Amino acid sequence: MKKKLLFVFNPFSGKAQIKNQLLDIVDTMVKADYEVTIYPTQARDDARHQVEHHAGEYDLVVCSGGDGTLDEAVTGMMKREKKVPLGYIPAGSTNDFANSLGIPKDMVKAAKVAVSGKNFACDIGDFNGDSFVYVAAFGLFTEVSYRTSQNLKNILGHAAYILEGAKCLHDIPAYLMQVEYGTTRLQDEFIYGMITNSTSVGGFKGMTGKDVLLDDGVFEVTLIKKPKNPIELNEILASLTNLIDDTDMIYSFKTDEVRFHCKHEIPWTLDGEFGGDHEEVIVKNIHRALELKVEDN
Repeated sequence: MKKKLLFVFNPFSGKAQIKNQLLDIVDTMVKADYEVTIYPTQARDDARHQVEHHAGEYDLVVCSGGDGTLDEAVTGMMKREKKVPLGYIPAGSTNDFANSLGIPKDMVKAAKVAVSGKNFACDIGDFNGDSFVYVAAFGLFTEVSYRTSQNLKNILGHAAYILEGAKCLHDIPAYLMQVEYGTTRLQDEFIYGMITNSTSVGGFKGMTGKDVLLDDGVFEVTLIKKPKNPIELNEILASLTNLIDDTDMIYSFKTDEVRFHCKHEIPWTLDGEFGGDHEEVIVKNIHRALELKVEDN
């Protein structure tokens, strides 16, 4: 009896390049002895719905799209009691998490990994009961990824995020927050914060720190303080540009749980998609919660 595979893909991710490779991708799956059900997503959150309600009927689920599509598929799977392995064929403009997992950029090669690779038990983030794959963030640039139009993302790639963000630089919002992790409590004004489980964010490697492992039960947390003068701003920019943690303007630490409290609701993003406005946020690492397909080296 053949194994069954559900293939959920976003036909508009990236430059809609999957349309040119769909036949080869499906052929790769069939040659791996899978009976394949193909489902092109019809609307936002469709991938989550399909995975949550139908994954149990299959031996393997493979999703294709950008980080947002992967986030939807993972969120759907995390809502299930019985989980099945998840393969990923990256087709977005950035694909941070695919880079972290070492999944090939070539879509047909990625399809081979999805059907023939090994299972990797990966940490998943819990954000006030919602799930995220590799980054939860607030502040500067976080609104960019979900406000930037898909066409602009496709044409400009990484530059789209920077260009759109540059429009906001004249008036950098800062948030007075209390942050708690372990026995530590911080209170400061922050212009940016991110909780990550990835070797790159926004296509930029090294942003999340050193010795990043995706299955170690902890997140990397980066919090950038509000600069009070041009000297402090330059200090922040130099640290980010050179990827050297030598400034008091940036907090960096690892933790399995972190709490944020702000007197006003602030917008968050989860894997580059809008994650809601929140006063209180609790982020927990769900250790090795989900099996993802990676290359069997």
